[in-house]
Amino acid sequence: MKFKLIMFMLLALGLQASSNAEEVDLAKQLANPVAAMVSVPFQFNYDSGYGSSDGYKSYVNMQPVIPFSINEDWNIISRTILPVVSQHNIVGKSGSQSGLGDITQSFFFSPKGATSDGLIWGAGPALLIPSATHSLLGARKWGLGPSAVLLKQKDGLTYGALANHIWSLAGDSDRRDISSTFLQPFLSYTNNKAWTFGLDTESSYDWKETQWSVPVNFTVSKVVKLGSQPVSFQVGARYWAAAPESGPAGWGFRAGVTFLFSK
Repeated sequence: MKFKLIMFMLLALGLQASSNAEEVDLAKQLANPVAAMVSVPFQFNYDSGYGSSDGYKSYVNMQPVIPFSINEDWNIISRTILPVVSQHNIVGKSGSQSGLGDITQSFFFSPKGATSDGLIWGAGPALLIPSATHSLLGARKWGLGPSAVLLKQKDGLTYGALANHIWSLAGDSDRRDISSTFLQPFLSYTNNKAWTFGLDTESSYDWKETQWSVPVNFTVSKVVKLGSQPVSFQVGARYWAAAPESGPAGWGFRAGVTFLFSK
């Protein structure tokens, strides 16, 4: 009887260790923007201090990431950002708007293996699609430009940067042209319990208005299994280190849930 009990406990511990190892591996893959893993994040964000300081914006970014295998050596990683927005007094006393924002669609051609130095990279086009359902929710412009990501993962650390630049190509002639650089340096650490602690900025520089927007994000996430479905939960805060005069300002909030599907 004691032998059976000991064997049962060892089996349970083994299954738990195996499950935990899988969750840790998924958490590390999630920290890699060009990992060969399907993920479907829903990311809620809230910022205030717009306009005459009483303006605010809340939005949910739906951000599916889907890898496609080209051959034995290369993947194409599709990354889509579709915002669903609710905002109030973003530009002066502009009132409230809600609906879809503009879609940013990126494709990264990425090697399936890291380089001899352990570097992981991807590059390709980024496309701005004028999908906004209200004139104050989007740019009313089609845009296109290059995008690239470079990172390294070692001993639970993930560090690197993602960047793109988009120029407007066509669209509403009454709206100003776009020339915008997005730069996201990131650093995260994943421990052996599948907790990930992250620090990044989602900075953008508007070359037409010559101004920076620099939110600094602090996040904590955890990969768990709901039944057999791996899910990552995230909470975080951000501070606007730089922004246009019309805002946002101060602190913002982020929370999200990501559904993970291994290839």
